[in-house]
Amino acid sequence: MTNLERPDLSQVAPEVRTYIEALEVELALRRGPDSGQPAGQADLEPQEPSEPPTTLQVVAISAAGLAKRTPRHLYDRQRRGGMGVFDLETSGGDAPALLTVADRAHDLIVFSDQARAFHVPVSRLAETPVRGRGQSLLTAVALQAGERLAAALPAGRGVALALVSERGYARVLPAHVVGQAMIPGTALFRYAEFGPLAAVCWTTGDGDLFVATQHGLAIRFPERALPLQGGLAIRLEAGDRPAAVEAVRPPDGQAIFLLGADGRGTLRLMSGFAANKAPGGGGKTAMKTEQLVGAVAAEPGDDIFILSRLSKMIRFRASEVPAKEGVVQGVNCMTLRADACVAVTASSSAVAPE
Repeated sequence: MTNLERPDLSQVAPEVRTYIEALEVELALRRGPDSGQPAGQADLEPQEPSEPPTTLQVVAISAAGLAKRTPRHLYDRQRRGGMGVFDLETSGGDAPALLTVADRAHDLIVFSDQARAFHVPVSRLAETPVRGRGQSLLTAVALQAGERLAAALPAGRGVALALVSERGYARVLPAHVVGQAMIPGTALFRYAEFGPLAAVCWTTGDGDLFVATQHGLAIRFPERALPLQGGLAIRLEAGDRPAAVEAVRPPDGQAIFLLGADGRGTLRLMSGFAANKAPGGGGKTAMKTEQLVGAVAAEPGDDIFILSRLSKMIRFRASEVPAKEGVVQGVNCMTLRADACVAVTASSSAVAPE
């Protein structure tokens, strides 16, 4: 077969160029070392064998509510900076939006942008191979007109639940409020006052909260300093909004993994990010990025999972990312071509046995 040079695609319509580049990535990922074809980047990067079978599931959800679960052990670890593998199949303009890891015997708590919460058993989600379409969540999550999905967490992972809104307001609730007895669709804060829900996390109930914005700014303060009914967590700059909230637990050696839409990330040590005495102040730079997409607490032995707009998923060890006390731009965590990162989660390396 005659070798062909890649033509100049600069004059091609953006949607056509995106489609061609997505096909190129998938072709590179499918080529094996004995194919006789030029190796893609994924072929050059050693991958660790998959872990032993586990009941832990990687759950991916699209903006329109298409959801699937895939056993975590089916995702091989790549080196940081790889291209990943294609994951949740969507159609039209429905892009992946949410990502988490949960045991199949437990529930997910799914949140709408109006801060309404719903329990969904993980076992009821469609189980598929790594590349799979899944099924709509909206049969179990009754959204109102104009309402959309905003977040998803495994149930029962903390003493309290923290929520932060797009206007920078936050509220911390005892975990039992979203327990099994919760009425589906329970509203967790005053939507009219706080605005749309931006992010959620579990907390210990007595630590600090770290709220990070899309512009890479963040604030840290004691969660108990928030009023019971919630209040302003961070004073936002024009055009900015929170991208994540995460619990900071003692000791201060804990790190939070910050990810930009460009695939660059950093492990920011909390020993280098001082806490304010109270919420409501302006943020300070946590990471140099034009668009932060997420922040998750991560230990060196944890695995980082990143999901992109074109449904690529990468898994790598958190220890591959240098931990820093100061402000940095981050290191390349996922290679992107006409693509952007949309979600991130961290999962303990511990295995829940079959």
